[in-house]
Amino acid sequence: MDGEALANLAMTEDQFDSQLADCAIETEAFLAAHLATLDAPERLLAAMAHGALDGGKRLRPFLVRLSASLFAVPHEKSLAVGAALEMIHCYSLVHDDLPDMDNDELRRGKPTVWKAFDPALAILAGDALLTEAFALLSDPRTHPDPAIRAELVLTLAHAAGPAGMVGGQVLDIEGETSPLDEDAIFAMQAKKTGALIRAGVEMGAILGNASPAQRSGLTRFGTAAGLAFQIADDILDVTATSHALGKTAGKDVVQNKSTIVARKGLDAARQVLDGAVANGIDALLPFGPSADPLRALIRHFAARQS
Repeated sequence: MDGEALANLAMTEDQFDSQLADCAIETEAFLAAHLATLDAPERLLAAMAHGALDGGKRLRPFLVRLSASLFAVPHEKSLAVGAALEMIHCYSLVHDDLPDMDNDELRRGKPTVWKAFDPALAILAGDALLTEAFALLSDPRTHPDPAIRAELVLTLAHAAGPAGMVGGQVLDIEGETSPLDEDAIFAMQAKKTGALIRAGVEMGAILGNASPAQRSGLTRFGTAAGLAFQIADDILDVTATSHALGKTAGKDVVQNKSTIVARKGLDAARQVLDGAVANGIDALLPFGPSADPLRALIRHFAARQS
């Protein structure tokens, strides 16, 4: 089936929005219920909830769900895995907003965790979300097969750690004082943002016992989706308002961030974005129309306004 035929089979925007909203609602409910079971100081739990609940589109859990669904994994069987990935994402935002990092006071339209509580508690709340994510993945209730659980833990650890998100954050900070060239920007962004997005797709493939060829195709899609998400984010930082974003706009310029927008301009960045979307859609050809929701998702990454 060629690309034109697949485009004609694409799901409607309303269908996509409904599926995304359903995943967000179910992820929110799971996270709220899970946090309520933890034996921890009340103020710590409040800070964790502030950072993890009441906001966000839950795009990363949606990636897990859509990838797993290609292999007939029911939504309820991928919910905990998506929630674990979301906890890692939320911890990273809590720490990114700290005064010694991005020094942001607004996230998802409300005060950041350090602003609502204090920096020390925000650090600890992020640490708690990080470690609890791995506790959740290693729980037999998440998946009965210990080999699957171990592979999920390893995949997320690689994506979140020094070779992935954390390493990318370091490169991003270094780029504020020693500007990165184009290749280095792409490498940094593939770690900082792309690694968790790619992990979402890979974790769905793990749940579905995907073949090596299927997993390779989905990994290629995840890489392209991560690039599309980050380039769109960079574009929005200079074109959208803080109100629309739910966070402070224009931070990249103020902090002298190394981005494709800063290095090559908006038009070039939009060309990169279009190329990433096309590459991601091409990677899904072997999956046929069952991958339409993933095609819609990468288009959503590129067209989003917040």
